[in-house]
Amino acid sequence: MAQKPRILTWHIHGSYLYYLSQGDYTLYIPYTPERGPRYVGRGSTFPFGDNVVEVPANEVRHLEFDLILFQCDENYLEDQYMILSELQQLLPKIYIEHDPPWHHPCDEIHPVTNPAVTLVHVTHFNHLMWKTNIPDVRVISHGVDTHGVTYNGRLKKGIVVINNLPSRGRMLGSDIFERVQQQVPLDLIGMGNAPYGIREVLHPRLPEFIKDYRFFFNPIRYTSLGLAICEAMMVGLPIIGLATTELSTVIENGKTGYIGLDVDELISKMNRLLCDPIHAQQLSAHAQHKAQELFDITRFTQQWEYLINKKIN
Repeated sequence: MAQKPRILTWHIHGSYLYYLSQGDYTLYIPYTPERGPRYVGRGSTFPFGDNVVEVPANEVRHLEFDLILFQCDENYLEDQYMILSELQQLLPKIYIEHDPPWHHPCDEIHPVTNPAVTLVHVTHFNHLMWKTNIPDVRVISHGVDTHGVTYNGRLKKGIVVINNLPSRGRMLGSDIFERVQQQVPLDLIGMGNAPYGIREVLHPRLPEFIKDYRFFFNPIRYTSLGLAICEAMMVGLPIIGLATTELSTVIENGKTGYIGLDVDELISKMNRLLCDPIHAQQLSAHAQHKAQELFDITRFTQQWEYLINKKIN
């Protein structure tokens, strides 16, 4: 049997790394003794399989890989030169861009300028907004697996899933959350959310925890499409959020949830769902069906397997 592709990458976004690890290849994750930023190794949160192998960062240059997979600017601009040998730096390379541009919405030039690197965006919105000058730029949309957990909606309140919301300001919609929470019962989960959040819920338990909430609310003005939204839709929660970024192409008003730019109107829709569980169940069925169409984990892993094998063969 042919050897599986051997890929060196970093632990940047744990939930994305977990879904990426569902493909038929082996991921090698470097770690340092202090388990600092970008070097935490496998960590203890996610149920990674045997194909996720952590390796000491100072031994990476002595190992054999088939491809280098960058997941942030620091990986590309600094880490590769610190831990890879000169020969390893010549291996095929892919850069996953998880975010839209932060400094200018459409004129920011992407840091990857090497034409031999393939740049993968996680949403079409991100692809549209980044200015790039390399030939192979593509989109592999999210894929998620919520293990068959299904919406119940028995709780007469909404759920918000964002880490560190109070400190991330208007871009992540902390002001909108505070405003809405004064008029609609909402629970906020995620780390670093004091004094508003109720607790952190680890990723493997997230689908089971959110399934009882009546709807999922996303107050974020500008970012990529969060995996928590994809997972909530896959469970079957109706989604309410702002009609900005990729979310504006995912949610169909009155069918899978409600999106808009008028927060008062969104509050009205939330209150309708709280008072009308039958309507919420109708939206739930459509949301889950749409999520199965958009965020199928098999499609996601097949696209990654195809690209990785194409790059190394």
